[in-house]
Amino acid sequence: MPPSLLLLSDQAGDIRDVLPAFPLAPYSVRVIPLKTTTSQDLIPIHPDLLLIDATEDPDAAEEGTRRLSLVWEIGLPPLIVVVDEGVVASFRFELGADDFIINTASTDEISARLSLVARKTGHGDDAGVLKVGDLTVNPDNYQVYVHGSPLDLTYKEFELLKFLAQRPGRVCDRDMLLREVWGYDYYGGTRTVDVHIRRLRAKLGSEHEALIETIRNVGYRLVPRPRDRG
Repeated sequence: MPPSLLLLSDQAGDIRDVLPAFPLAPYSVRVIPLKTTTSQDLIPIHPDLLLIDATEDPDAAEEGTRRLSLVWEIGLPPLIVVVDEGVVASFRFELGADDFIINTASTDEISARLSLVARKTGHGDDAGVLKVGDLTVNPDNYQVYVHGSPLDLTYKEFELLKFLAQRPGRVCDRDMLLREVWGYDYYGGTRTVDVHIRRLRAKLGSEHEALIETIRNVGYRLVPRPRDRG
């Protein structure tokens, strides 16, 4: 199945209206409105890459980037902003964009940038790498990084975190975690899960411990960004 790319734009009916040199292969492309699309609208579409059109209305694109990047309920795909060359210096990419593409870019440059962003965010050739917010989990070498800093985890701590990272935003109840991480033949109680979660949070540190969210009387979930309590 080709990678799916979703363009959010209020002016374009086709992606080449925004990126004339866009390579149609190997992508499956869909265009939907920018200003009226909500995070919930993205869930059934579940694109591999998300483009936001900032060529006509940069302010609306900034707001759309901010709004979507704050969504902690779902694992947001890589978010790339398409901009005019004259807007690059003033656009606030720090609001949530992973990268940008100039609308006059060549086919080769567009392909390269899309591939680079996909690899950096765990959606490319090294898709086995799991990235949830500031957390990166590499199942191949058992390495975990939070905001670029390595974490020293036990085997079970790693397996528990990996299981949650494979399901960002999804609630995993304690029985499921006990069964999937410890196995059917484990006779300990679900308190084992709570203890390991507590240890994981301690190792994540106060700044990132809220990435693992408690769902009272149910279990836990890993969120790309902690819920805004304010």
